[in-house]
Amino acid sequence: MTAPPVVAPAPSVGTSTGTGAPAQGVGDPSRDPYANPNSPYQALNVASPRFTQPILDTPKSITVLTRQVIDDKNATSFREIARTTAGVTLGTGEGGNAFGDRFFIRGFDARNDVFVDGIRDPSVSVRENFFTEQIEILRGPASSFAGRGTAGGAVNIVTKQATTFGDFYKSEGQLGTDNTRRITLDLNQVVSPALAIRVNGLYQEANVAGRKYVFDDRNGAAVAVTLKPADGWTFNANYFHTDLNSLPDFGVPFNAQARRPFTESIVPRDTYYGFVNRDFYRVQQDIGTLVSEYAPSEDFKITNRFRAGHSVLDYVGTLPERPVIPRNGNLYGTTVSLNPQSRYQTVDVVADTTDATFKFVTGPILHTAVLGTEFSREAVSRDTYAGLRSENSNLGTTGIFSGTGSLAGVNILAPPNFLPFSTKPYLTGNPAYIPVDTKAGYLIETMNYEDLVLLNGGVRYDDYNISSTQGTSSARVHSGNLNYNIGLTLKPQPWLSVYGAHATSSNPVGAELDASGSAYGGLSATFTGNQVFAPEQNTADEVGVKAELFDRRLLATFAVFRTLKENARETLGTAQVIAADAAYRVEGVDLEVAGKITDEWSVFGGYVAMDTKVTKSGDPTVIGNRLANIAHRSFSMLSKYRITPWLEFGAQAINNSRISGGTLAANANVLPSYWRLDAFLEYKVNENLNVKLYGQNLFDRRYYDAFYRSDAPFAFIAPGRAVYLIAQTKF
Repeated sequence: MTAPPVVAPAPSVGTSTGTGAPAQGVGDPSRDPYANPNSPYQALNVASPRFTQPILDTPKSITVLTRQVIDDKNATSFREIARTTAGVTLGTGEGGNAFGDRFFIRGFDARNDVFVDGIRDPSVSVRENFFTEQIEILRGPASSFAGRGTAGGAVNIVTKQATTFGDFYKSEGQLGTDNTRRITLDLNQVVSPALAIRVNGLYQEANVAGRKYVFDDRNGAAVAVTLKPADGWTFNANYFHTDLNSLPDFGVPFNAQARRPFTESIVPRDTYYGFVNRDFYRVQQDIGTLVSEYAPSEDFKITNRFRAGHSVLDYVGTLPERPVIPRNGNLYGTTVSLNPQSRYQTVDVVADTTDATFKFVTGPILHTAVLGTEFSREAVSRDTYAGLRSENSNLGTTGIFSGTGSLAGVNILAPPNFLPFSTKPYLTGNPAYIPVDTKAGYLIETMNYEDLVLLNGGVRYDDYNISSTQGTSSARVHSGNLNYNIGLTLKPQPWLSVYGAHATSSNPVGAELDASGSAYGGLSATFTGNQVFAPEQNTADEVGVKAELFDRRLLATFAVFRTLKENARETLGTAQVIAADAAYRVEGVDLEVAGKITDEWSVFGGYVAMDTKVTKSGDPTVIGNRLANIAHRSFSMLSKYRITPWLEFGAQAINNSRISGGTLAANANVLPSYWRLDAFLEYKVNENLNVKLYGQNLFDRRYYDAFYRSDAPFAFIAPGRAVYLIAQTKF
């Protein structure tokens, strides 16, 4: 098989747009600059300058959701991306960590391994996609690229940048059966050949399909400026603001006897267990970034990123827990406890990264090296709310409010959603303050022998300081983390690569910054036991094959991987003793496709199968157990076919296997497996107007995103069927 020339080669060192993207050149100035222009589902490159080779030649599994994929999934939030991507499993908030975007990659919690334009965002926020260009999911340990954590992988959200390649004015409006009204704007104006401005805007009012009372309102704005004042110099400045306001939905009760949620039996799926007059959920993010780049030649480039960000996560919600079934077994007499969860958390980030990229030749070998530094301060302030009790403190047969705002003895079929709360919740005034200072240096190099053999390696050292203060109590941890990666890629054909890779990463104490206690991965100022341990150590091996097929418009990836975690922290016994001598193993296969099979047919998706095991623990009864909160088999496939030049049909199928619950101590709680089907029909009215009819969860499948780890958990129920009419304009 002889493949034609590559559609768009990897950019040389000096031809970046300032964010790691290849130069856009001619064509549609609004397109994703990292994607194949002839196959918009296929990404050619990732945005980070630390990845100097095309995805085809990078010895690592990387899933990239391009702008077109995000649009065709109608994924307006990062949660929906995680819900519809194979190998990614959603998680719940808990009493000890935040109710925000929590997810697992390759079996390990990755909620604090989210990056925006290459800089860590530790806010555990709820993230909107209106300003997103593409989303990159790095699978497997990646500390030499990304720093602490990343046991299962990391996520990089790439934002939209201004471009000097042309003006465009785009808008999208949605009307939905769940009372959705959503408008987004995307405007780019070239002021001069050296200056461009891009503005994005969002307004949304929406309810949640299949759930009573729950709403999800959002608004936001983003502005980006690109300036090229002289040859070789590029400055990109961008700022985004999001403001999300919703009624929190913290799930439905779980029947521990039947090992399934009560909504699988007697409880209607739309039953809501919160208090409409008390509960609230507000998220704000304000993040600004300045990228300065100097590329005097194709062989040298230096890029500096400076970030200042402020995030707020503010909520009072209700957990439906501890169901009590009558002794006679009559489920209709079951009662639950409605327990409040609250948080007022702010996260402030100041970070600066510098990457210097060099190209040089020694004999037949082309070297591409990246030498970089990173300095950051992440500061978390976390408080909780009081005043959560209704004035109807004694509700007779309904239940009795405790002083903390819990309501016990509530009939499972009749939660009192509209109880009066004349007193507004107020902060306790005893916040915990957790600053983290990180200083890091790294070197990453790829040696290329005539495009036949590529050897990639990297090493990174992180100096990590974290402290926690609450009142007069305090705790502090300092650690130095040295990690590396090495990978070998063989290219028997220009369109084919075979690779093997080994990588390490570290999880130091307290790295889960949203966690209020050591048992949840945080550092507690008030914990009286031992919580200072050496970092958890992760190692991974991966072998795989990547191929650009069908005229190099489709990237197919097959990988076999194994990840080992050692020195893992665990909580033992009723005394909640923290120990750090556990070990876990995750191994599996990963199959992905992205791109075009024919001129008319595009596909994006994959299948991931994993086996997880506790291989060492201070509790011998859990050795051999599977890890919790993970779909060990997951599949997703988005497929679109152009029927005529003006009509396209698309569909998306999603399948997740059962998810086991509990902690490492075995319990039999499981969430059922499910299939979900979406479909859309898109009609091109003219060059400036597209109309799309989109159906999500067409068969109204009752399925669950995640559930709590206790023996008597609650489960997050996913949205029901919704239909959207979408109009898109472009000038």
